[in-house]
Amino acid sequence: MVIQTSEEKNKDYEQLINNISLTLQQGREDAVASINRSIVLTYWNIGKFIVEYEQSGYQKATYGSETLSKLSTDLSLKFGKGFSRSNINRMRSLYLTYPICATLSHKLSWSHYVELLKIENEQERSFYLQECENERWGVRELKRQMNSMLFHRLSLSKSKQEVLSLSKEGQIIEKAEDVVKDPYIFEFVGLPELPVYTEGDLEEALINNLSQFLLELGKGFTYVGRQQRINIGGRIYKVDLVFYHRILKCFVLIDLKKGEVQHEDIGQMNLYLNYYREEMNTEGDNEPIGIVLGAYQDKLMVQYATQNISNQLFVSRYQLYLPNKEQLENEIRRFVNESNNH
Repeated sequence: MVIQTSEEKNKDYEQLINNISLTLQQGREDAVASINRSIVLTYWNIGKFIVEYEQSGYQKATYGSETLSKLSTDLSLKFGKGFSRSNINRMRSLYLTYPICATLSHKLSWSHYVELLKIENEQERSFYLQECENERWGVRELKRQMNSMLFHRLSLSKSKQEVLSLSKEGQIIEKAEDVVKDPYIFEFVGLPELPVYTEGDLEEALINNLSQFLLELGKGFTYVGRQQRINIGGRIYKVDLVFYHRILKCFVLIDLKKGEVQHEDIGQMNLYLNYYREEMNTEGDNEPIGIVLGAYQDKLMVQYATQNISNQLFVSRYQLYLPNKEQLENEIRRFVNESNNH
């Protein structure tokens, strides 16, 4: 008979607790997912019944006022909360938007669909649905990305065909260009409320809101550190922020600039990239990516400053406030038209 030591018994017990914890957690997640699927399917069917009733000619001309209001009153009396007129209208919209039941996602809750149904553009709505599935966004993350116009910002760097692909598959990370946004939106840091702020203030605010910062950067980013020291010939340099990208398997260096990006900033980032490639990369690491982030930029200067640079170096903008939807849509139309003309 094998006699276990006290340490072995403790280890086995800890493993027992771990196994039970994982099973309970998975069971609870499965239960919540099952309830969510059931609610979405139930509401879809209610929407179907309403639309079929309308199409049969009953109260067709006045469904927007009388029928939905009457349904709200009667269903609330019979079943309690959850049947406000606006919610019943959402059920109707759910069926009209997704008339084929099989196209509903089993990974999304009714609260997700409440947000998605606010989006009129089919491509944009499809993109956010795909990202919710792929990245397991909660409703809060979905609302934040919708408010920050993620689809529009990503579309600015895509061709017309790539935008169609984006809406069907979500954001696919295959190359360095895929991780860069223009602009980045940092509304969560709260700096616009300050009359004056420094680059250090911005860096501090981003790290203090790291989870939201990572969400804005996008999928695949892992935080490494800030003010990372580089020693070249006895001279010390510091990279503002360093990340590692799990999908592209490379370091991502970010330098923050409070105002306009200068050509010296681009040259300095190129120095950092050369150093990381030669001194920090290990077996399996790919070429590092550098992003110089400024409040604004002179595009012609950036073009000349980055010309003939072999490193993966990008210059982009950041905003401390949510973007204007109309302006971004105009930029997308202009970008697509220019792409088509070339």
